[in-house]
Amino acid sequence: MMLKLSPLILALLYGFAVYQVSVWRTRRALDRKSTELAEPRLRAVCDKLARALELPRIKVHVYEIAPVNGLAAPDGRIFLTRGFLERYASGAVTAEEIASVVAHELGHVALGHSRRRMVDFSAQNALRTALAAVLSRIIPGFGGMIAAGLARLVAARISRVDEYEADAYASALMIKAGLGTAPQKSLLSKLDNLAGVGGATPAWLMSHPKTEARLKAIEANEAKWLKA
Repeated sequence: MMLKLSPLILALLYGFAVYQVSVWRTRRALDRKSTELAEPRLRAVCDKLARALELPRIKVHVYEIAPVNGLAAPDGRIFLTRGFLERYASGAVTAEEIASVVAHELGHVALGHSRRRMVDFSAQNALRTALAAVLSRIIPGFGGMIAAGLARLVAARISRVDEYEADAYASALMIKAGLGTAPQKSLLSKLDNLAGVGGATPAWLMSHPKTEARLKAIEANEAKWLKA
């Protein structure tokens, strides 16, 4: 029995090791290319989020890369990219919209998404390895590609669920902070254009849900909370 399971165990161990190396490399890159956010207006809206969470402050870092993005590092730190700050400086996004990004990334941290991905990554690697071994016998030459595609579908599904959960957390926090969900919804409406995302990728392969679906989920949560 152990001999049959050994490939899966090895795949899990390999996935864990690869994830740890990835975390280490990411932390080094973030440390080298980031500074603490200092812009007064953005600090002010982040302070509103902190008060809503009954925290003395929320430390946000600026990651010196061009793409428009926000991220929650595995160690719990929150980052906004320089590209996002440039869009703010040009007037393309507001301070309150930036606050909604910070709230969203805080959701990933609070809900344990970053840490959970370590387990998910290892499990997906094991699934891919097992499927490749089975399918390669049935469909020689294509089994590995099919297994990789199926693993990608699983990963995308997990990521989309995380995004909905982080959106809900952000909505609740923005409301509690007195900022409301309007900045969150307005940013989502223009985020694809800001980030240069096209519409050709099938929805089920995207790591983030479609904007329309995210907006509907936010509005559904608002309606539910108002009735409570």
